[in-house]
Amino acid sequence: MKLYNKLYRSPIGMIEIQGTEEQITSILYNEESESDDCGDECPRVLNECAMQLDEYFRGKRRTFTFPYQLDGTIFQQRVWEALTEISYAETSTYKEIAVHIGNEKAVRGVGSANGRNRLSIVVPCHRIIGSNGKLTGYAGGLWRKEWLLRHERALK
Repeated sequence: MKLYNKLYRSPIGMIEIQGTEEQITSILYNEESESDDCGDECPRVLNECAMQLDEYFRGKRRTFTFPYQLDGTIFQQRVWEALTEISYAETSTYKEIAVHIGNEKAVRGVGSANGRNRLSIVVPCHRIIGSNGKLTGYAGGLWRKEWLLRHERALK
């Protein structure tokens, strides 16, 4: 299975989209921007993903419809699925997600799964905050998490 890379320049930095001919496998921030870009040979799904991300950043899109694949344990997949149920511009906590998936003691596990999410923005791990209401870890940096939450709230 061949993987393709597409670079998308967002308002919060370069994003590398990776996928196959049929689905997206990761959307991650790329500080170095040295990845190859498939250019004119990008599969349609990568171009669609970049277009939908652009619409999101322009305030024209709140949900994503392109096909994607999440690889992880059953527990991680349950956490990631719960993340997709958090409404646009809303937040949840690690504890609330743990309760939602039926394992209220798995707060740390939820945090760990959140940190392993490879589909930034689309699986909205940026919408998870600490129980005290403060921003907590985000693989893309807390400044990006804050930017994304402000962006969504401004357009709500």
